[in-house]
Amino acid sequence: MVGPEERAGAAFKESCMLDAALSLMMLAAIALVGGAVFLLRRGERKRPVLMLTLAGIMVLNLIIWTLPDSTGTTLKGAAEAGPNQ
Repeated sequence: MVGPEERAGAAFKESCMLDAALSLMMLAAIALVGGAVFLLRRGERKRPVLMLTLAGIMVLNLIIWTLPDSTGTTLKGAAEAGPNQ
């Protein structure tokens, strides 16, 4: 049987993993924008546009996960809370 301490430890691990994933997504978006600017200066057009599009999609996903709704809850908070029982 799983005790409350083990459940709290598992929830903490999941929370840390979600935080790490969101942080890596933001760092990747920043790197994509930097790479796109670099390629634009070299004269390329197609790849930088695709890179900027992907960075925009990643930032929108971050906003969706972290922006609170009208009740003040976020998807990140709901994921950390777990399923309703």
